[in-house]
Amino acid sequence: MQFRTRNKLRFVTAASLFDGHDAAINIMRRILQQEGAEVIHLGHNRSVDEIVEAAIQEDAHGIAISSYQGGHVEFFRYMVELLAERGCAHIRVFGGGGGTITDKEITELHEAGVEKLYSVEDGRSLGLVGMIRDMLTRADRAIKPRELVLPEGMYQRRAPEMAQAISLLERLHGSAETDADAKARLKEIREHLIDRVQEQGGPLVLGITGTGGAGKSSLTDEFVRRLLDQFPDRSVAILSVDPSRRRTGGALLGDRIRMNAVHGPRVYMRSMATRRAHLAVSGAVQDSLLAMRAANYDLVILETAGIGQSDSEVVDLCDLSLYVMTPEFGAPSQLEKIDMLDFADGVALNKADKRGADDALRDVRKAVQRNRNAFDQSAEDMPVFLTAASRFADAGVDSLFLWICENLGQRETRDWQPAPFPERISETPTVVPGERVRYLAEIAETVRGYKARVESQSELASRADGLCRALAELGDALPSLEIGYSAEALVDEQVDPTLLLLRQRFHELVQELDPALRKQLCAWQQKKAGYEADDFVYEVRGTELPEPEQHQTHTAN
Repeated sequence: MQFRTRNKLRFVTAASLFDGHDAAINIMRRILQQEGAEVIHLGHNRSVDEIVEAAIQEDAHGIAISSYQGGHVEFFRYMVELLAERGCAHIRVFGGGGGTITDKEITELHEAGVEKLYSVEDGRSLGLVGMIRDMLTRADRAIKPRELVLPEGMYQRRAPEMAQAISLLERLHGSAETDADAKARLKEIREHLIDRVQEQGGPLVLGITGTGGAGKSSLTDEFVRRLLDQFPDRSVAILSVDPSRRRTGGALLGDRIRMNAVHGPRVYMRSMATRRAHLAVSGAVQDSLLAMRAANYDLVILETAGIGQSDSEVVDLCDLSLYVMTPEFGAPSQLEKIDMLDFADGVALNKADKRGADDALRDVRKAVQRNRNAFDQSAEDMPVFLTAASRFADAGVDSLFLWICENLGQRETRDWQPAPFPERISETPTVVPGERVRYLAEIAETVRGYKARVESQSELASRADGLCRALAELGDALPSLEIGYSAEALVDEQVDPTLLLLRQRFHELVQELDPALRKQLCAWQQKKAGYEADDFVYEVRGTELPEPEQHQTHTAN
């Protein structure tokens, strides 16, 4: 019988601060997904404050931590205290660290409020899947009951209440198809949110979509970083949507792992699973955006799942849309299949450090120009930006940010004019230049090729040496290794046929050897004698200079 929980559970997973060992937590979060949970994965080396802030904003049922760095007692105790201090003690804390966490420490932390720390014995008796199912069962029982009303605190942009409001909308959407009361309540809430947005004007929605792996999260993070720096009195809410797995219902909500600027009271971020794996956005997205707008954040950002060529529904949910892609889209004809190039207000060609980025920029600009029938404008004037979100202070991201601010200013009355950026070099030096992105592979290929050639030549030389010894035993006069046998010696009818065959094979092997190597082998005895001599003699301007070959560094008593 398949294991199921009563509720759709959400977990924040991470490895603790100063812990670079993320293999264990990666295994655990994969099993959580396999068992149907939605996992907000933060990666390794995460502080208590980062983890708690994410868990509150995500309205998580539980936090799962792997800790192998030795500071687990203080780390887990502080996490429980911080959750209670922020009014979210209902979020259960789970963890493990193999043999680094002793049974005595586990008992101490359980008494301090940690729901469960899994020991080595738990792993032996329950197994990996058993521990995860135990975790899910405990978190399922720990759900905080809430009425079907929007909490008032969301309108003051308080993160716990904002998170509860979005969870309520998700639950109502999940029940609306079969529950008439849920459908009616959802309609009431939606009408209330619309009225509130219209009353206060509501913020604009920036939609960001694109193919999976294009760097949407990194680009969003760089945009948010600049927004917080340029507008210190403004706030932003981010709704990030990722696909659910159709078979298990689980989901990896991994956008936060790329978000380094999403911290503090001016930023709220919520990850959401589609819960319908074949769509880029879920049914609850529109109402969740309404809730964020009703909370009166200064800007709302919607980042949708990377479905690929047919994710243009984001245009219907936002005021300004940005399509993110990479230079590796294939042949230029592939651009004609991308729906968003028809609808997006702007295009970011991210990962500009990839080879061929400049050619891709030219092709995308021309495609956008054709799609818009904008032949009265230059292709260079199309809103297509070459960016490298992973690069510090990237000039392309600066240009994109300025373009977005300009368009936001055109769509509402507030001033979105940022301060001028310092002049930056567009080609910021990188650790690995674009034209050398494969330089490590090239080094490896060169070394492997050298080793393969040496092994091959060594094998030939070894076989030639064996034949040489056989010929010597038979009393044959050996020729020079550098040139082999003469043509006459290879067909001499007075020589025994067996000896003649050995000569021919030896000669063939010598010819297969690299000429430079044959020369080195011929000079080997001379080089050996030079190393064994008392002095190494070299010549400078006709003068021979001797240098002692050996130095005595220690005299035994």
